[in-house]
Amino acid sequence: MTMERLAFELPPDLEASEPPEARGMTRDAVRMLVAHRDSGNLVDSTFTLLPAYLRPGDLVVVNTSGTIPAAIDVVPNTASGSAVIHMSTQIDGDLWVVEARRTTGASTERWSGERPPRSMDLAGGASIELLEPYRDSERLWIAEVTFPAPPLSWLVVHGRPVTYGYVEKRWPISYYQNVYSNEPGSAEMPSAGRPFTTDIVTRLVAKGVGVTPVVLHTGVASLESDELPYPERVKVPKWTADRVNDTHRNGGRVVAIGTTVVRALESAADADGMLHSLDGWTDLVVSPGCGVRAVDGMLTGWHEPEASHLLMLEAVAGRDLLADSYRASLEAGYLWHEFGDSHLILP
Repeated sequence: MTMERLAFELPPDLEASEPPEARGMTRDAVRMLVAHRDSGNLVDSTFTLLPAYLRPGDLVVVNTSGTIPAAIDVVPNTASGSAVIHMSTQIDGDLWVVEARRTTGASTERWSGERPPRSMDLAGGASIELLEPYRDSERLWIAEVTFPAPPLSWLVVHGRPVTYGYVEKRWPISYYQNVYSNEPGSAEMPSAGRPFTTDIVTRLVAKGVGVTPVVLHTGVASLESDELPYPERVKVPKWTADRVNDTHRNGGRVVAIGTTVVRALESAADADGMLHSLDGWTDLVVSPGCGVRAVDGMLTGWHEPEASHLLMLEAVAGRDLLADSYRASLEAGYLWHEFGDSHLILP
């Protein structure tokens, strides 16, 4: 993966530090830039108008993975100091992929210097042992985690949502859930779907736009420009695969809600773009080099400079439209990250 990524400067005042609800707005009142690939037109809109940009016969695919409170405090000692463990992905049984981060004030930072202690006690009576680095990562570890109760139940009591420095205060886990989430497992919110409300879903269905699910449990975000996405658990049910195929057969458009849905659908597509059911893991990296076969458009948020997700967006939008979209969003003051604004890319 040596292709040049889109690079730009992100002003700190465009990083959304709180949810729109705290700014006196509803979830679906965030701004939405609509980018049309065929014409290159950009439209400054709002998420409440999403149904107006879709047609009867189109299909919206959502990720119903729910966010878990995956950040856990380490019991401070001389070796670890003040630290936090981010539970990224459960591999099997007690084995997890985790990230150890140092605490800096109200936030955390990537661990630097000496490697984290091999064994650490966690708040609430759990413990963790770092076994070996995960794949080629310099920040992720395969770890054995000992919980005094079933992991998800224990995390609900002792964990909190994973956050980074741009979020200035802690928000309840409910602020990190999509309205259609029904299967917990994501370390971080599949946040493209956050602006959805029951009203938006109802209006889509009433217009004749289909809505169908996949599940992809996200790990911790690749905030570093030198990293690509790691393997994640994915489930594309047969009925979703059939609906995608029928939509294309009937001339409709498949619109993925978020990068996680693009990854899931493209992982389930064969060389001819036909979808099949999938239940397992995916290590697919969607890029302009491989292109997309199952997805016609997507809704996403705004991604960090040189983030690996920009490769996927370029595969869907094309380089010129993507560059124009980001230039326009910066000039118009769109907000970034999980509490920010939306970007709808249509063919």
